[in-house]
Amino acid sequence: MRQVKIITAEQAAELIKDGDTLTTSGFVGSSIPEALNKAVEKRFLETGHPKNITYIYAGSQGNRDGRGAEHYAHKGLLKRYIAGHWATVPKLGEMAMNNEMEAYNVSQGALVQLFREIAGHRPGILTKIGMGTFIDPRNGGGKVNDITKEDIVELVNFKGEEYLFYPSFPINVAFIRGTYADESGNITLEKEVAPLEATSVAQAAKNTGGIVVVQVERIVKAGTLDPRMVRIPGIYVDYVVVAEAADHQQSLDCEYDPTLSGEMRAPDIASAPLPLSAKKIIGRRGVLELEKDVVVNLGVGAPEYVASVAGEEGIGDYMTLTAESGAIGGVPQGGAQFGSTRNADALIEHAYQFDFYDGGGLDMAYLGLAECDEKGNINVSRFGPKIAGCGGFINITQNTPKVFFCGTFTAGGLKIKVEDGKVVIVQEGKQKKFIKQVGQVTFNGDVALKNKQQVMYITERCVFELKADGLHLTEVAPGIDIQTQILDQMDFKPIIDGEPKVMDARIFSEALMGLKEAE
Repeated sequence: MRQVKIITAEQAAELIKDGDTLTTSGFVGSSIPEALNKAVEKRFLETGHPKNITYIYAGSQGNRDGRGAEHYAHKGLLKRYIAGHWATVPKLGEMAMNNEMEAYNVSQGALVQLFREIAGHRPGILTKIGMGTFIDPRNGGGKVNDITKEDIVELVNFKGEEYLFYPSFPINVAFIRGTYADESGNITLEKEVAPLEATSVAQAAKNTGGIVVVQVERIVKAGTLDPRMVRIPGIYVDYVVVAEAADHQQSLDCEYDPTLSGEMRAPDIASAPLPLSAKKIIGRRGVLELEKDVVVNLGVGAPEYVASVAGEEGIGDYMTLTAESGAIGGVPQGGAQFGSTRNADALIEHAYQFDFYDGGGLDMAYLGLAECDEKGNINVSRFGPKIAGCGGFINITQNTPKVFFCGTFTAGGLKIKVEDGKVVIVQEGKQKKFIKQVGQVTFNGDVALKNKQQVMYITERCVFELKADGLHLTEVAPGIDIQTQILDQMDFKPIIDGEPKVMDARIFSEALMGLKEAE
């Protein structure tokens, strides 16, 4: 019988050589191999090694507090950092802005798919996702700072069409999180919020001569694990580390919740109606676009109110929600648990979810609106020195037939109230969000038009639609003055065809809108 080697986290950290390429598992605050991450940081601070490593992962790993990927935020430890989403690791963002390492922000979906290509010894991936955005080599190729020179995304021509190409490279060390390991190294993930890219990453490292280390909760006797639950076979695993409970939380600072891993199902309890606010107005207007039996992805912030309002109205079953991490159905969670889903119908692998998104499987997507320009371009990924990262935003928006960008009209202190069915701007936001040209293109309006997508921009005071000749102001909330409260708060003039429609009066009442009864 094959016997897996059981080592300490400190011994695992010693396996990383100077100049190696390392990848770790995790999604925001979940599935993070915290014992391994801590051990690498401790070794570096004590010895100066490993140094000049390349650190790559697909999604987001951290909680803005030094844990997760921020354990690697030390000058000299990293030579290069590649990730899809940066918002939860601000220390790494600071390093990038200080030119203390090479840094890239590229498509989350492309990165998880790339691990599969690496595993199969294929040259890389060809994709159209990201064309016309900041990932396109003609617009920077995802490079974050001045010292980052090498192209890790190339523009190529294949059979007369342009594609983006991500070339493969070896993975020297993979640190992965699992639940149980048996004595032969077979790994199950039943307490994790999703399988993520665990299988692909393990295969990628193993097949390129790398080392696979899995952090688990417990070792059990060989042959006692249900083979249907084994996501990382023992033949892929070199070492196992058993972690202390404090370093093996399902999600950072959250109690273990079996309804997030599919082991139990929570009762469906209706939440109390949300107070009427700017975000609820946006959610209500978004819900009016819902159709029956649609597959949807919701972003964080204002887009989450679409689900809340649909629940209040009794039409939550109109849509099946999905999360980038691989959840289908159920109720996506926020905060450190973003990427987990309560009462999911299915938890599939990270890369397969993005195959579905890239292929146009979603019917609708409701995503955030941070900056918008006159061409309908959206920026949610970078604001001057602050790098939020694109995450899965580009994959979700590029091939979905109907895309709704949801957010307040201005930012930085906006206060509103609703009186007698009319919106009153109590205090205008300090920052304009509708500007002449966005700081970085995360969504390209011209590409959307070419793809014949329906694109709408929903705010608390008005609605815009993207058409062939530009951004059209199509609806205005009751009580809003078009000149002073819309046009004067923009850096460009939208196209206005006659008198814009007044937004549905039901949106601005404390009472339910009656959408269930209107079926």
